[in-house]
Amino acid sequence: MSACNTPLTVDLTGLRVAISAGAGGIGRVMADAFASRGARVFVCDVDDEALATCPHPKMRADMGETADCERFVDEAAAQLGGLDVLVNNAGIAGPTARVEDVTPEALEATLRIDLAAMFHCARRAVPHLRAAGRGSIVNLSSAAGRFGFPLRSPYAAAKWGVVGFTKSLSIELGPDRIRVNAILPGLVAGDRIRRVIEAKAQAQGVAFKEKEGELLKDVSMRTYVTQHDITNMALYLCSPFGATISGQALAIDGDLQRLG
Repeated sequence: MSACNTPLTVDLTGLRVAISAGAGGIGRVMADAFASRGARVFVCDVDDEALATCPHPKMRADMGETADCERFVDEAAAQLGGLDVLVNNAGIAGPTARVEDVTPEALEATLRIDLAAMFHCARRAVPHLRAAGRGSIVNLSSAAGRFGFPLRSPYAAAKWGVVGFTKSLSIELGPDRIRVNAILPGLVAGDRIRRVIEAKAQAQGVAFKEKEGELLKDVSMRTYVTQHDITNMALYLCSPFGATISGQALAIDGDLQRLG
């Protein structure tokens, strides 16, 4: 395993961490990494299969439902005896279509899960973070939160919204010593980006390999990033190394130049 795929070596003993959509995918990688550094972790997910194999304290919750967002944070704080970190990781890809073909229902679902859920979780978590005397919120945005993303307008709109929410919240919560940052992954290796590329290739009438090559040409390092790369940034931000980092939109993308 390369150095970049090795979780950051830092002692997080006793840190109380809540991670949405933390039973599978990048959320699970984050949960495992925080726990391996001594943190106490509580996760939620809507994926029953992922929950069944997740070793961390957990609950089923749908981040598309406001009540579930609130219940998740309340349960995490109860289980952990408070909160030091909230990682807003839950999200969906949303539709791949021209704007005139996106249904109101698809737009609403994307904004609800990719943006509003972060607001609802943060709103519920802030009193617990304030009670801890300091804290950290990490919001998962996307490279689509700084570039235009044709055929993915609902997703891009939500991820741009995450960046604005992050910056506003960092100013609001700075006096409470609560840091708020956004991570903007680029092309992340795995099934999700494969599905996105397949959908875009189909929508544009080109082959998968052609579309994949086109996207990677816009990455200076000509490579995907990994779930571990993103996890390492989250660990850093929530550790003493990130003690004065707040209000930032941090790209983890191999120097991506644009999304097409």
